[in-house]
Amino acid sequence: MHIAITGGTGFVGQYLSEYLLQQGHKVSILTRQHKTSSNVQYIRWLSDGASAEKQLEGVDAIINLAGKSINTRWTPKAKEKIVSSRVKATQEVIRIIDSLNTKPKVLINASAIGIYGTSETKTFDEDSETREDDFLAYTVTKWEREAKKAEQKGIRTVYLRLGIVLGNGGALPKMVLPYKLNAGGKLGSGKQWLSWVHVKDVARLSLFCIENSEIKGPVNATAPHPKRMDDFGKTIASVLNKSYWLPAPSLPIKIALGEMSMLLLKGQYVECEKATQQGFQFEYSQLKEAFKDLLQ
Repeated sequence: MHIAITGGTGFVGQYLSEYLLQQGHKVSILTRQHKTSSNVQYIRWLSDGASAEKQLEGVDAIINLAGKSINTRWTPKAKEKIVSSRVKATQEVIRIIDSLNTKPKVLINASAIGIYGTSETKTFDEDSETREDDFLAYTVTKWEREAKKAEQKGIRTVYLRLGIVLGNGGALPKMVLPYKLNAGGKLGSGKQWLSWVHVKDVARLSLFCIENSEIKGPVNATAPHPKRMDDFGKTIASVLNKSYWLPAPSLPIKIALGEMSMLLLKGQYVECEKATQQGFQFEYSQLKEAFKDLLQ
């Protein structure tokens, strides 16, 4: 298949493109920059004079990962860019689809489990009610609303709601650093749930959703066994053979990170029901095995 990826130069996008190439697919990456490669087709988009659709005629699937990283202090200006970057990129994806004579069979639009809100007691799956009452939930709702326009045009659309993606990039290196310095310990109450997924399983699940025409709508990209933050930290310490002793109370974290502190201090227990019911199996279903792969 010919699969196009927006945001393909980012942490998840790089791993995804490599995985798709290994599986024998043609990969096109939409980027603002001039880039060349012997095995990936780079196509300019979101730039003056860029007309990506000319090179995407006949594309089988589009995976939209584009958007400014949320791993920054959430100032009003940063929040506006986080939202607008996702909305504008998705609008351009819809415009490209509209311009193609032969439409792609499926759009996989990145999303996030933040759309469910946070809780220490509830369990969420793809049928759970969504919310807009915090910044993450608001952002994801607007993102999915733009992608829904593809669904309304008859394109099978999957909203891949990502948990915390573990890999050699993203949030994990920052989370692991205190343990490497022998300063790891409980964050906040430690009771907050962390729904995680190995980056390899994100790539595998993305392709699974492309290949299985029965799958549409929201799909939670979260491994089967979420962990409370306390257990998450103890597992890192165990795999690295480091101590787990220095707690970080909630108040200093809130002062240091501002509103973004909710990424560490709040969470949700999220299950991947839809894909597993269709036969998807996670290669990394246990957190310790994922950390052994990534950290040792």
